[in-house]
Amino acid sequence: MPVGDVLPEIAVLITAMLGVLLASFLPQRRQWLCAALALVGIGIATNLCALQVLQVPRLTFTGTWAIDATGTWARIVILAASGVAVLCTPAWLRDDKRHGEYYSVLMLSALGAMMMAAASDTLQLVTGVLLSSITGFVMAGYHRDWAISVEAGMKYFLLGAFANSLLMVGLTLLYGLLGTSSYVAMASATLSAPHSPLLLLALALVVVGVGFKLGAAPAHAWLPDVAQGAPAPAAAFLTVVPKIGAAIALARLLSSFDDATGWRTLIEAMAIATMTLGNLAALWQRDLRRLLGWSSVSQSGYVLMAVTAVGLSRSALPALLLFLAGYAAANLAAFAVVTQLRGRTALDDFAGLATTRPWVAAVLTLSLLSLAGIPPLAGFAGKLMLFVATIDAGYTALAIVAVLNTVASLFYYLRVLAPIYFSKPQGAVEQLGGSVGTAVALAALAVVGIGFGAGALLARFATVTLLP
Repeated sequence: MPVGDVLPEIAVLITAMLGVLLASFLPQRRQWLCAALALVGIGIATNLCALQVLQVPRLTFTGTWAIDATGTWARIVILAASGVAVLCTPAWLRDDKRHGEYYSVLMLSALGAMMMAAASDTLQLVTGVLLSSITGFVMAGYHRDWAISVEAGMKYFLLGAFANSLLMVGLTLLYGLLGTSSYVAMASATLSAPHSPLLLLALALVVVGVGFKLGAAPAHAWLPDVAQGAPAPAAAFLTVVPKIGAAIALARLLSSFDDATGWRTLIEAMAIATMTLGNLAALWQRDLRRLLGWSSVSQSGYVLMAVTAVGLSRSALPALLLFLAGYAAANLAAFAVVTQLRGRTALDDFAGLATTRPWVAAVLTLSLLSLAGIPPLAGFAGKLMLFVATIDAGYTALAIVAVLNTVASLFYYLRVLAPIYFSKPQGAVEQLGGSVGTAVALAALAVVGIGFGAGALLARFATVTLLP
């Protein structure tokens, strides 16, 4: 077996196992050492992934695992985002008796996202989705003594159970229709056999199942609840990392089927519904974390634009990777600020923040403007490339809807920023301290760096491939 092909995943798994053992013996005041262990494991896994970027694209483990540049870059972004989420955690969970165990759960969830990004077989895909889901349920409800957190965890679990059931039914139908679980074999089978309406139904069920991890309509309702109720560092992780793995998984699976199945029309409709619903719901929010949750729903619609264009435009994959990296940086920066401010999220609490905590206010401003797509930040470059790829693929109407949604999103982002700069402070603003400040700084640098370095990144992404 080519074990070397999955060394990054092995590093993450071993780190999670060692974290459980370490947490079992450390006193509570030393549990932060588990965070240090997690960061070491993430660093090792990231370096191992970097060694795979320039390797010849190939399928390994009897065709169930894809080694290609698209999946490898996505895994690097997953690991980087996980590292920022880890940095946000020690001060937040300092008094939690299960502090050390949290990092192992996070590492296993990241492993599930990495498996989704590299899966080239439906059984491998299911394993990644379920691993990411089960650990995500635990993270969402980690504050067992806080009703909102418990509610978020239960909603995430119930909707996840339903979505995962639909995924299993869809994959079972695909196997029954095509007689294989391999993406390569499925592509050959669909070309040699007449298309059945049942095939589109099977694909629709699979798309809804994987779309749950993406936070796309109609399986999106968990995102605002988890964004509001989960521990702030967990919310940062859950609104970013599973989305990256699911985006690559959808693109890889659907590109195995030809256009005659009708999957592109399905994804286009989902993209329009997701971004529109997310933006409309965000307009009325008075809680920043819940607003970021609905914003994350809308961002999933932009991700689906790239999935629609995969195989039709050479810009689709570079645009997808650039957008995911920019979104991850901006969303993590926003949640890192929420963590730094001890979880305060009512919009009124941010009045005059530019006066009391100017550098924190500056980072939050950068993150929200990036999410809105304002130049020269990361979100602008990602959205611009998505629009170009979508038009190049022949989906001009979808690009127009996306532009209108981008304009609409400015209203609720500015509703957050206006009181920060134009209202009087309501009182002293305490900060959490610890490694959270490092997370805030790193995320902010990434938002600016990806924006200014978009040209270099696109040049690096120009030749990426996506194996079936």
